[in-house]
Amino acid sequence: MNRKEDFHPDYTNILKVLYNQRPDYLPLYEHHIDAPFISKCTGERLEIVSNHPSELEDYFRKVIAFWKQNGYDAFDYEAAICDIIPGHGAIMGGMAGPIQTRDDFTKYPFDDIPRIFWETYTPRLEAIRKVMPAGMKAYGGCGYGIFESAQDLVGYEYLCLMLYLDPELFADLFVRIGDLFVELWTKMVREYGDIFVFHRMGDDLGFKTSTLLAPDTIRTAILPQYRRVIELVHAAGKQFLFHCCGNIFDIMPDILACGIDAKHSNEDQIGLFGEWIEKYGDEIGLFGGFDMNFLIQNPYDVVYEKVLTEGAAFRAATQGYGLGSGNSIPDYMSIEGFNAMIDAVFEIRRRET
Repeated sequence: MNRKEDFHPDYTNILKVLYNQRPDYLPLYEHHIDAPFISKCTGERLEIVSNHPSELEDYFRKVIAFWKQNGYDAFDYEAAICDIIPGHGAIMGGMAGPIQTRDDFTKYPFDDIPRIFWETYTPRLEAIRKVMPAGMKAYGGCGYGIFESAQDLVGYEYLCLMLYLDPELFADLFVRIGDLFVELWTKMVREYGDIFVFHRMGDDLGFKTSTLLAPDTIRTAILPQYRRVIELVHAAGKQFLFHCCGNIFDIMPDILACGIDAKHSNEDQIGLFGEWIEKYGDEIGLFGGFDMNFLIQNPYDVVYEKVLTEGAAFRAATQGYGLGSGNSIPDYMSIEGFNAMIDAVFEIRRRET
């Protein structure tokens, strides 16, 4: 397989990574490919401007076609929880969220969120179902994570203060977010599980040198809520991928104990991808491998040769592996770097046939 025109997607191929099995050919994976980047590549503006069925179907048809044309077996879709919650914005930084006190917490309209969520995202999920190409599925589900939702409701700095000034409120907040996630995920898995090859949650718990909260705080407040979601996903017969940026090595044993089936996100300045394979390749599937900055900053030939050489080595070193950037493809990604990565994967596949 050496030409994109010859590619026929098979979502069961990428699913093997979630079972930590060797796929028939090297799968491609991205946490997300920004619509503006796709527009930059195709010359056609892509944007959701309404929930009208025909507009949504046209949008998703074009987005999914880009993934398919570039050799992906599946594409990402997350119905973003934080984007629709009342008072959204603190997760972007620089402001306090709508919950700062016990009174704020008591009065916050948690019970309204499921209605807003499904009014917003049901038309989009239905559009995806309608335009899904043969051989493809989505991966994802409910977007944003437990910690990110707490940051949006409180603000990161204010959340740290809450932990020390009102630890009971801090603990209650995470339980209530967990309740919300279980409610949303239960319906997502039940009514839309057919369009997803596996489910996924993203939540950045770390930065370059450590976790964003103390490891013990993450273990007691956040991970038990993850376990609730992972258990219901598994009960529905689906596998679960955890996307998490930052230096989280201190809590990886605890994350593994929650039952994740695969992990994505890596930065070379935190740990080379070979370290992830060495530490966890025997236990879970792994996605990524190529630092986003490397893909952006280097010319085609440099990216192509590195992905060709190291991508084949990563595939040989572990059973469950899917290649991609260490994070995602943002609007400022180099088209040259992206194309070099894709072309190298097609060459790896060709050499294995």
